[in-house]
Amino acid sequence: MFQSINVKRPPAQDRRERTAALNRLADALLVMGDRAQMRALLTDLCTPAEIEAMADRWQVVAPLLEGVPYREIHERTGVSVTTIGRVARSLTHGAGGYLRAADALGLKRHPGFTGTASPD
Repeated sequence: MFQSINVKRPPAQDRRERTAALNRLADALLVMGDRAQMRALLTDLCTPAEIEAMADRWQVVAPLLEGVPYREIHERTGVSVTTIGRVARSLTHGAGGYLRAADALGLKRHPGFTGTASPD
């Protein structure tokens, strides 16, 4: 039979350590000076599937802000309706990151857009 291998795992990080690690990651993202540098960091940091998932999420932000129905966004982009719904929830109830980036890039909002997430 197979012998059990006892792999020692590091202790789980506490909340402060996880917050500090996230802050260090945010700092690394902030120092990227241009698109090429950011793409290089993302390529090194993420798997191709993770990058694709993030690109899919970002791709649906503009049409959601414009009030395009989920099914139409899916037909245009191929992004799953489930993912579109998750992004929509983040736009309306999230931390405000999508909205801040969209505003900074000048993406237009449909007058009926009901996003309530504060970009602050």
